[in-house]
Amino acid sequence: MDRTKDTSILPARRKHAGLPEIGPVEVATYLRQHASFLADHPDLLQVLTPPAQQRGDGVIDMQQFMLQRLQTEVARVKNQHRALITTSRANLASQARIHQAVLALLAAPSFEHLIQIVTTDFAVLLDADVITLAVESMACGHSHLSVRGVQLLERGRVETLFGPDRDVLLQGDTHGDPAVFGGGAGLVRSAALLRLKVSPQAPAGLLAIGSRRAGKFHPGQGTELLGFLAKSLAVVIAGWLDLPP
Repeated sequence: MDRTKDTSILPARRKHAGLPEIGPVEVATYLRQHASFLADHPDLLQVLTPPAQQRGDGVIDMQQFMLQRLQTEVARVKNQHRALITTSRANLASQARIHQAVLALLAAPSFEHLIQIVTTDFAVLLDADVITLAVESMACGHSHLSVRGVQLLERGRVETLFGPDRDVLLQGDTHGDPAVFGGGAGLVRSAALLRLKVSPQAPAGLLAIGSRRAGKFHPGQGTELLGFLAKSLAVVIAGWLDLPP
């Protein structure tokens, strides 16, 4: 038995140390002298049990019922606050990662280096396991896009994946598509696919971000930051290829 946690020996210790003992009478006296104590320490309401009021057989004591509801509500609100703080911190971390990735794009000294940043450095910057850049097969006719690290898709595949009105597709529990993720498809259990609208003169394309952890991306997530990343990448690519927006 851990006697350091046995509160029954506290009065004896206080007496041995020459301090006055504290018992129910002393506690009650203190509370009477400090009437706002419980109001100043509302967390105690979660652990205190009020006395039941006896009003006869068949009569329910609503005081205890109401206090239990209050305790449950306080606990629920606290859990919500913790979840909100956790989500806010995660959002700030994601925002910082996206900003670092965009700055890396802007600092690329060449188009080939830009592709290397996307297909290699982005994995570290975005805390992902597999990242690829994919364009539809008409890109083969464009010399600038015939570079290592770009996955080639069949024509119409981007529209099939996203549909007409969606630019970000989040997959929470999936298996990586080899046509999109190439050799790294076997690692992917969660993915974010971002449509790239480079130019009317450029082939349809996408940025694929894959994670080996199922649920890292899921349909309930916000997509504003990912959309900003995709737009930034599209603008930078258009600039290097001298294409109209």
